[in-house]
Amino acid sequence: MSAADYPYFAPPPFGLAHRGGASHPANVGIENTLAAFATAVDLGYRFLETDVHATADGRLVAFHDEHLDRVTDRAGAIAELPWSEVAAARIAGSQPIPSLDDLLDAFPEARINIDIKAPGAVVPLWETIRRHAAYDRVCVGSFGERGLHAFRRLAGARVATAAGQLGTAALRYAPGRLSTLAHSPGQVLQIPTTHEVRGRTFPLVTPGLIAAAHRFGLQVHVWTIDDPDEMVRLFDLGVDAIVSDRIDVLRDVLAARGAWPT
Repeated sequence: MSAADYPYFAPPPFGLAHRGGASHPANVGIENTLAAFATAVDLGYRFLETDVHATADGRLVAFHDEHLDRVTDRAGAIAELPWSEVAAARIAGSQPIPSLDDLLDAFPEARINIDIKAPGAVVPLWETIRRHAAYDRVCVGSFGERGLHAFRRLAGARVATAAGQLGTAALRYAPGRLSTLAHSPGQVLQIPTTHEVRGRTFPLVTPGLIAAAHRFGLQVHVWTIDDPDEMVRLFDLGVDAIVSDRIDVLRDVLAARGAWPT
């Protein structure tokens, strides 16, 4: 199935608010909070991005780090703490860590791109999606191939997913017959502009990769881009969406292209 088969995807180009727009002036220090996501929605963003972890008692939280230490007033690994302790933590002294339930409830019109950050989050994620009947509202990806495969076994074709590393590599380096056999069942590539192999940096977002992805019906989303000139270059190259912390900058770039809702 292609991206066109899933209501989650919008016609390109569009933008995704990374952790709600972590570097937007109003969001500095409060990334991944409901307040940060509200800033993005108020700007006009329809697509939000978050990572997810599961607490020791199976509650799914919208949070980037494995530990609370960096951005909250508490410490410890989320996977080793009950929800009651995680819920008591505060970001910037005042903002609670949202659960994925909170995020889905707070922004019912938003599409949410979800990155599985830990194996323990797979089953709670599927249960949360089912509980909200959010099949058309989410797209799921992961750096871990195992977690992504486990999620697809639960969800089948009901939820859009991102291509794994194998599928991305096949489309980048063998866009012909091999990629028809090896490319991931995902509907979107979610990738950085470059990747590193044995200490050498190679361009990942190329005209050939974009053409191959589009030939297979995949969208190409690039992260995490905050520079306006780079945004323009990537959209000119043909990428479908950009993930950004500077959601104000990305909004202005899209508006200049006539691709921002009035």
